[in-house]
Amino acid sequence: MEEMETSIKVLLVDDHEMVRIGLAAVLGTEDGIEVVGEAGSGEEGIRLAHEYNPDVVLMDLVMDGMDGIETTRQLMKTFPDCKVIVLTSYLDDEKMYPVIEAGAFSYLLKTSRATEVADAIRAAARGQSVLESQVASKMMNRFRNDAKVEAPAYKELTEREMEVLRLLAQGKSNQDIADQLIIGIKTVKFHVTNILAKLDVEDRTQAAIYAYKNGLAE
Repeated sequence: MEEMETSIKVLLVDDHEMVRIGLAAVLGTEDGIEVVGEAGSGEEGIRLAHEYNPDVVLMDLVMDGMDGIETTRQLMKTFPDCKVIVLTSYLDDEKMYPVIEAGAFSYLLKTSRATEVADAIRAAARGQSVLESQVASKMMNRFRNDAKVEAPAYKELTEREMEVLRLLAQGKSNQDIADQLIIGIKTVKFHVTNILAKLDVEDRTQAAIYAYKNGLAE
């Protein structure tokens, strides 16, 4: 007898009740996705995360009290393996970049279709981030216009590590990178570890931001 696949546990954090109701109803029809809790504030989101240990958190940005940026930052400290997907109406720089730096895994707008949100949840569970097209364009334009660092750390990367970094910046998972470069997944993990150390960044998101900032991402 085959074992049933474990559902992806999703926590909704949004201060608009109707948004939470709509998301819960839509995601409830998706195979392999289970909404385990709904929070109307960042503080409640932190509490429910401790209770349910979700795989993915759908996070609003602008909320009374603790906003989505600080909530994401605190979640990442306690649940580093949890994937925060920002789902917001805001595309302005002062909210988008800080929440990505805080550890947000993906960034979607509330104009996204229900299927796109569900696909982003499944992608996050596989370790693949998703950026809404407008968000990706803004990131690329901003970082291309930024001044390059004086002594770029990427000069220390090998040719293979540069290939891995470019794919990582595209949101590719370790398995995707291994398949594309025709190398073992352990080798990919080894390269990612070296890249983070050489660039002096803490995680894949920061490495991706570094790649965009220095014009390394395609």
